[in-house]
Amino acid sequence: MAILEGKRLVVTGVLTDASLAFGVAKLAQEQGATVMLTGAGRGLSITQRTAKKLSTVPHVAELDVTNPDHVATVREAAREHLGGVDGVLHSIGFAPAACLGDDLMAATWEDVSVAVQVSAYSLKTLADAFVPLMTDGGSIVGLDFDNTVAWPAYNWMGVAKSALESTSRYLARELGPRNIRCNLVAAGPIRTMAAKSIPSFAQFEDLWSARAPLGWDIHDSSAVARACCALLSDWFPATTGEIVHVDGGYHAVGA
Repeated sequence: MAILEGKRLVVTGVLTDASLAFGVAKLAQEQGATVMLTGAGRGLSITQRTAKKLSTVPHVAELDVTNPDHVATVREAAREHLGGVDGVLHSIGFAPAACLGDDLMAATWEDVSVAVQVSAYSLKTLADAFVPLMTDGGSIVGLDFDNTVAWPAYNWMGVAKSALESTSRYLARELGPRNIRCNLVAAGPIRTMAAKSIPSFAQFEDLWSARAPLGWDIHDSSAVARACCALLSDWFPATTGEIVHVDGGYHAVGA
């Protein structure tokens, strides 16, 4: 039987079919899940177009994680189109240009606060929206980038990812009594629209291809999708607060 048979999932962060979230939504459908997508702002129409590339065209609901009014409206959309929620994929991140690049000191708090709210606090926003519909427990999975070191050019987005990792641990503690797990998948670099916003992204590509013990293909997100779908399934019933690395083993080896 497919590992997500009967599951009702909300997937955020689908823009193009190169998005990591698209790969998760596609595999989730193949594994038996019913999926709803979310999109925001000008990207909403892009998400709606990309949704048509899935085998079953899902409903696309509007969710801007900086708009408190959307928490209730997206919950009602999920209630209407899914009936309830068994799992949520967090694939949301943004940082103003000043937060990325070679000058850590250039960003103001106004810049950094946007990065932290959209990229980290939004995990809690998704919990606000969908936990009330997770009446039989479930799983929240977020996409991460390993942040145990300071990366070139990543700067305040790296700080936001650290905040995401901590938020996931605290949500795991908070939601565990409701049988809701919260985990992250730390993916290696993949060629997506989000990656294009990171200056010198090619540095990451070169590092991974040279050092990852299992090798790494920046054009293939299938391993990331498999890990996310496994965590969204019932196959990890006692795993929460975890960061699963899907990076060809890069994180485990020294320079």
